[in-house]
Amino acid sequence: MKMITSKFKDSLDISLLGFGAMRLPQIKKDGKDVIDYEKAREFIEYAYENGVNYFDTAYVYHGGFSEVFLRDALKKYPRESYYIADKLPMWDLKCEEDTERLFNIQLERLGTEYIDFYLMHSLGRYNFDQALKYNVYETLKKLQSQGKIKYIGFSFHDNTDMLTEIVNTYEWDFAQIQLNYLDWETQNAKGQYEILTEKGIPAIIMEPVRGGALANLCEGANEILKGARPDKSIASWAIRYAASLPNVMTVLSGMSDITQVTDNVATISGFEPVTDEEMELIQKAADLYRKRDNIPCTGCAYCMPCPAGVDIPRLFKMYNDYSMNLNMNGFKNEYPKLDDNIKGYNCIKCGACEDLCPQSIEIRAKLDFLEDLCRKQ
Repeated sequence: MKMITSKFKDSLDISLLGFGAMRLPQIKKDGKDVIDYEKAREFIEYAYENGVNYFDTAYVYHGGFSEVFLRDALKKYPRESYYIADKLPMWDLKCEEDTERLFNIQLERLGTEYIDFYLMHSLGRYNFDQALKYNVYETLKKLQSQGKIKYIGFSFHDNTDMLTEIVNTYEWDFAQIQLNYLDWETQNAKGQYEILTEKGIPAIIMEPVRGGALANLCEGANEILKGARPDKSIASWAIRYAASLPNVMTVLSGMSDITQVTDNVATISGFEPVTDEEMELIQKAADLYRKRDNIPCTGCAYCMPCPAGVDIPRLFKMYNDYSMNLNMNGFKNEYPKLDDNIKGYNCIKCGACEDLCPQSIEIRAKLDFLEDLCRKQ
C-alpha cells in the first residue's frame, strides 16, 4: 500500500505521516544519553522508503544533535525528495540579529542550503512578544525572499484567544498545534483547529498519541477499541483520528521504537478515515480514560533540566504507568528505589518548569503529591 499524501500550497505532496525527531532512541556514552545512530537511522530509512517525506526537528531537540542526526541520516537521499521542518528557539532571542544567527547555525547543523518549513517555536504570550519585539517575522520573510526558507509557520501552546491574535497579526503558511481525541475538548484543540481552518492555514498535528499515553489507555478503554479492530494497535486509533481531519497537512509522530515506525506507516499507508460509529467508540474509550487519575505529561521534557536535578518526566511517567494498571502499591514500592537526587522532594519550588510546560501542569503540586503518596505506606 502507498503512503497517503496531502496537497500543500504549490501542489506539494506531503506525506500524511510526518517523522518527529524529538524522541529518537538513545544509548549511554561517557555517562550521557546520546542518539543511538544505528537504530535511529533504521527508523529514518524505513520511513523514507515507505513514503514518509516530512521530517521535523528543532534547535533544542536532543541538545541540538537531532538536527545533526537528520543531516547524516538523510544525506544519502536527493534533497528535493524530502522536506525538513525546523524551529527557531524564541526563548533564546536577546536581540534582533539573533534570529538570523540561530537560523544559520541550524542550516550548518542540517547541512542544507534551505529549510522547507520553518517555525517560530512554541508561541504563547511570552514567545510571541519576543517575536514582535525583535521583528522575527520580518527577518524570516527576508530569508524566505533569499530562498533560504520555503514556508513560514509556528508551533503553538496557549489558548484560543492567543491563537486568534497570532493568526491575525501575520500571514502564515502553516501552523502546528497539539491535537488528539483527549485534548479535543480538554485543551480545546477543537477550537484551535477551527481557527486555523477558518483562516485557511493548514494544520500540522503534534502529540497525536499524547506522548504515548494514547497507545495504551486503561483496560476498559483498550477493550472497546480492540473489540472493534482486534488486528490494529491502540495507537493507530489516535493517528487515524488526527489524520481524518480535512485541514490536516501531516500528523507528526515522535517515534522511539521501530514497532512504532512500522505501525504508523501501516496506519497511514492503508489509511481509513474514522467513521461516525468509530468516533462514538473513541469517545467512550476517552471517557473511561479521563476517569483515571493520570498526570497529563507527554514526556516532551521542555521542563528540563531542572535546576534542582528532579527528573520530572521520568517521575510522572512512572506514576502514570502504575496508575494505568491500578497498581499504586507497585508505585509506592518502586519509587523509593530511584536515585534520591532525582526525586520530587529536591524541588526548590522555583516554578521555572511550570513556565515552560506546554500542558500547563502544576508540576510543583504534582511532585508534592507523589511524595505524599509514597509516605502513606
